[in-house]
Amino acid sequence: MLSTVGAALAPGIAILSYFYLKDKYETEPLHMVVKSFIMGILLVFPVMVVQFGFQEELHLGVFAQAYFSAGFLEEFFKWFIIYYTVYKHVEFDEPYDGIVYSVAVSLGFATLENFFYLLSHGVSTAFYRALLPVSSHGLFGVLMGYYLGKAKFSPASKQRWFLVLSLFIPVLLHGTYDFILMVGGTVWPWLMIPFMLFLWMVAIKRSRAALNRSIAAAFGQHYEQEEAEKI
Repeated sequence: MLSTVGAALAPGIAILSYFYLKDKYETEPLHMVVKSFIMGILLVFPVMVVQFGFQEELHLGVFAQAYFSAGFLEEFFKWFIIYYTVYKHVEFDEPYDGIVYSVAVSLGFATLENFFYLLSHGVSTAFYRALLPVSSHGLFGVLMGYYLGKAKFSPASKQRWFLVLSLFIPVLLHGTYDFILMVGGTVWPWLMIPFMLFLWMVAIKRSRAALNRSIAAAFGQHYEQEEAEKI
């Protein structure tokens, strides 16, 4: 059991640490990040119930399972929690913060899913799970957080558009990920490898852009404070 818990936790903690430690200028309070991670874990239960209900009542096809049951429902629940618990919080005070908290919630969700899977299929599948399901959830979280950060610090006229993108893009990517697994047959690895490489490249690029905006905002604020003190 301990080996299963460790194998389930390790990839999520590693990916979260990577994105958390990138924010070297104004690191988020650790207790807030841990709280977001735990909320992601707890989200698994209501999502499973809702997914089961839709599948039983509507008998969803492959496309609907991928883009609605997996993509929309899972990403919407994450987005909803982040928006109402973190987005309006005083600690969300720079663009990169959206990425930190979204990744924390997403990886909390992925970690419990990973634990259930390893419990059923064995620790031998842990490497595959770390490379694909866990990391993909984290990367969906990067993109969700990137656009939440854009919304938070953009003019009011653009905020709604970025909020829409913060949900739409993760849903689209998550649905595509599941669709590849469902219909890829024996060639699914050859479809998944370029998809995951693309996802990593986009996520890294967006995280750097958010971090650069946060650094620029921090230095601008410090400069203004110094000038005000001189006056």
